[in-house]
Amino acid sequence: MNVRRYYSDLTDKEWSAIQPLIPPAKAGGRPRTTDMREVVNALKYMLRTGCQWSYLPKEFPPKSTVYEYYSQWRDDGSLEDMTRILREKVRVNAGRNDQPSAAIVDSQTVKNAGPAEDTGYDGGKKTKGRKRHIAVDILGLLLCVVVHSGGIQDRAGAKLLLVRMMPKFPGIQLMWADGGYTGDTFKDWVMHWFGVIWKVVKHPRKVFKIVKFRWIVERTFGWMNHERRLSKDYEYLAKSSEAWVQLAAINMMVRRLG
Repeated sequence: MNVRRYYSDLTDKEWSAIQPLIPPAKAGGRPRTTDMREVVNALKYMLRTGCQWSYLPKEFPPKSTVYEYYSQWRDDGSLEDMTRILREKVRVNAGRNDQPSAAIVDSQTVKNAGPAEDTGYDGGKKTKGRKRHIAVDILGLLLCVVVHSGGIQDRAGAKLLLVRMMPKFPGIQLMWADGGYTGDTFKDWVMHWFGVIWKVVKHPRKVFKIVKFRWIVERTFGWMNHERRLSKDYEYLAKSSEAWVQLAAINMMVRRLG
């Protein structure tokens, strides 16, 4: 039994949920000596605290080792695979099919903390930075994330998201979104290319009311906001920003399963 040094460290039950998903060492090379639980703990620590790579505490593996695994899992699709497998387990445990039939789409604009590719000005939010476009299922579990310039309008950003997402979720028949995605042209585009019904759920004016289905994706953004690494966009590469969103989703699902 491992002793937790930091609040972000994996419990034994959480580690048992994620351990089978860790990619094996490459064949033919030197035997792996790195403690993979400590690599995951290091990434969870960075996610939770928002610290820089150079400030990673010495109790964890060297920052170069942690970054090597992080970049490898980011680029080879391992993080996406982990997200998929954990999501299917959580859905089945909740009494649902492992594959979703509906999704909720929304975006979040965040400021850049330094130089970065693909940035722009979001006129609606009056913020320069990037947008995190996500789709979640009815439980609020991440289905797909695309990070792009803040200058791209919501409907255009949603197209980027759907083009990446829909080949992986052919069972989705219905999607909900807020008033920023209004437009018959876009609705027809979604139906033409994916055969999916696109429903816009508008917020009532001058009254506070929990809007059906929209609150689900907004709650997911709320979960993400607990992770200081996501308080701003600290990454130069957009794919790195997407990786941290996936890590946040993995962290949340591992807690559910643990």
